[in-house]
Amino acid sequence: MTENITQNTHEPETIFEQVDCNLCNSNDYTVIYESRYQDEKDSDLAAKFRSSGDETLIDQVVECKRCRLQYINPRLKPSLIIEGYSEGSDEAFISQAKGRELTFAKTLKIIHKYARNGKILDIGTAGGSFLQSAKKQGWDVYGCELNKWLCNWAKENYGIEVQQGTVFEQNYEDNQFDVVTLWDVLEHVPDPKKVLEECHRILKPNGILVVNYPDIGSWIAKVMGRKWFFYLSVHLYYFTPKTMRKILRLSGFKTKEIRPHYQKLGLGYLMVRMKAYSKLLHHLGSAIVRGLGLSNVQMPYWIGQTLVVARKK
Repeated sequence: MTENITQNTHEPETIFEQVDCNLCNSNDYTVIYESRYQDEKDSDLAAKFRSSGDETLIDQVVECKRCRLQYINPRLKPSLIIEGYSEGSDEAFISQAKGRELTFAKTLKIIHKYARNGKILDIGTAGGSFLQSAKKQGWDVYGCELNKWLCNWAKENYGIEVQQGTVFEQNYEDNQFDVVTLWDVLEHVPDPKKVLEECHRILKPNGILVVNYPDIGSWIAKVMGRKWFFYLSVHLYYFTPKTMRKILRLSGFKTKEIRPHYQKLGLGYLMVRMKAYSKLLHHLGSAIVRGLGLSNVQMPYWIGQTLVVARKK
């Protein structure tokens, strides 16, 4: 595991890399936010890249002058990122499995508008809550996930075999799936376009792709600026509907629908996540929620999450 980034005993070039725009390959950009590595909270990679990771933005964010895609540059090398996601446990994340199941049960209604029950693959499935919801509704479910502990959790709690590793390591067949989903995943991967191209390969003709991502162009992101809840150290890319449509088109998809995505999480958990942004609101809110016995109440919320449905061309 790496030590604190700003105090690492290795030379910066051994852990960081400069990257071009993933959308248009340009290396001409404007700096939106400068790095704040002195504020690093999680120096351990497994802690930093856990699914419930909430370290606020410490990296430099840039915006491509040509296509306006925002992304982290420079960033940790992909091998370190993959290492971080693969190791460690995440009890905090799976504590919210109930809320995620409720959320996914509703999103499946949207998917049913475009595809009948068939083979569905969830990439970066974490503990498998989406697959569990899809299985209950009659889908033939498949999933892959980097984190070994979460793969085991899915098997033990849902009876679902989740393949450990990246989507590229699974050797899925051409035209294998009716639907492929990426729930809060695309902004985390080092090469989103390559992932989308792989999705295109393994989808059947006219197959459906579903992507959920935090919209940097949303009004709440603009109002909150750097304090926006989705400006996190684990997010490598920040999309708008325009850049999302473009990267989907370049990867062989036609966007069918873009809409706000409302999720449910326990009130107690939401108060815990508030700590990274306001200790006062965290302590006050947690006390009120505990006092009223509302910790497990599933609360719908929206802070910029956006759902995209696209069809393979």
